[in-house]
Amino acid sequence: MAYQHIISKRLDPIFAISIGLAAAFTRINREEKEKGRTTQQSIDVVKRRWNIAWQGAAEETKT
Repeated sequence: MAYQHIISKRLDPIFAISIGLAAAFTRINREEKEKGRTTQQSIDVVKRRWNIAWQGAAEETKT
């Protein structure tokens, strides 16, 4: 039996990544709300973590 694509051969990976990112954002938002933070505060936390991760990756490539 041949593998059937959900959308198309090229769009399936993009679709999978978008679903994964949406699931991660939903989980983070739920956990942040349990801590008593607003959605805007949660977005700020994600931005700060994103910047820290990218700065760390940039520093690793420099050495």
